[in-house]
Amino acid sequence: MPLFSKSSAKQSYLGIDLGYSGVKLVELLNEKGRARLVTYAFADTDSATSTAPLIEDPERAASLIKKMIAKAKCTTKRTVSALPIASVFSSIISVPASNEKELKEAIQWQAKKLIPVPLEDIILDSKTIDTSDGTGGKKITRVLITGAPKPLVDKYIEIFKKAGLDLISLETEAFAQIRSLIGKDRSNIMVIDIGSQRTNISVIEKGVPFLNRSIATGGIAITQTIAKTLGITFEQANTMKRDIRTMQGFAPTGDLSPILSTLLKPILDEVRYSFNLYQGQSEAGQTKRIDKIILTGGSALLPRLPEFLTQLMNVNAYLGDPWARVVYPQDLRPILEDIGARFTVALGCAMRDIE
Repeated sequence: MPLFSKSSAKQSYLGIDLGYSGVKLVELLNEKGRARLVTYAFADTDSATSTAPLIEDPERAASLIKKMIAKAKCTTKRTVSALPIASVFSSIISVPASNEKELKEAIQWQAKKLIPVPLEDIILDSKTIDTSDGTGGKKITRVLITGAPKPLVDKYIEIFKKAGLDLISLETEAFAQIRSLIGKDRSNIMVIDIGSQRTNISVIEKGVPFLNRSIATGGIAITQTIAKTLGITFEQANTMKRDIRTMQGFAPTGDLSPILSTLLKPILDEVRYSFNLYQGQSEAGQTKRIDKIILTGGSALLPRLPEFLTQLMNVNAYLGDPWARVVYPQDLRPILEDIGARFTVALGCAMRDIE
């Protein structure tokens, strides 16, 4: 199974997001180039007590996926999944090359210098971004290189094989999110994905992940902080953090900013750092600028979070809608809106060959 491969078959596909403490699954049908929802499912493990990600337990992960597929009545075995941002190396390089042979050699040379593990231990992929004229008439090509550890890829292959599925492609979470949240928008966009255990921050420049960062804090840490501060159970805190009325009960003035600042401090520090890191760069004499922020992940549903970030960063922030490019029955809209922030990666995977 070639990493990052692309199929030209026109049928339905499963997108499966194998997260730290659960699985999200969606099946989409290619209907004349438009994605139509066939079915979906999600399953959570005990996020408060989980000590290891599902990827480390292939038997458990495969068993869970099998049950989900049966319950959702999926009609295909063709599957696309995504590798976590935190586990994949990526960088944009500029290399001089006049032909494909020179380009390939330059990519290998740069990868050896940049990737901190031997190239024989990873699966290396490259994507050409653009080409410009350099000095002396030499073409300069910008290339996105991505390296995935072979042991990690092997675990994904093992899990989906045990689940009886045909894993046709693996990609990175960033590309799945671009497909489901951004589409053909060529603005400079920061995507903040607040998952259960990690928060991933990506800056997407003209449809390409230019900057990727990941920190080991997310929704579980937020819930634990609420539980500890208020002296309530983890389950009560988990319910409370999505209830604006309850949250406002602890804000005498009705302003949630102080609460959000406390709950999200490590995440906000990383957002500021990534923001300044990107906007501190320049291209063709012009300073780069982030045009908008898109929030996703389960804890992106914290009350008033988009408004809070808009005010804090002075850039419009929105809750992402991964269903915007999918056809589905309108009577499902309320529940799909409720779970949408958690399905961004799964939907992006399923949409890979429906473009």
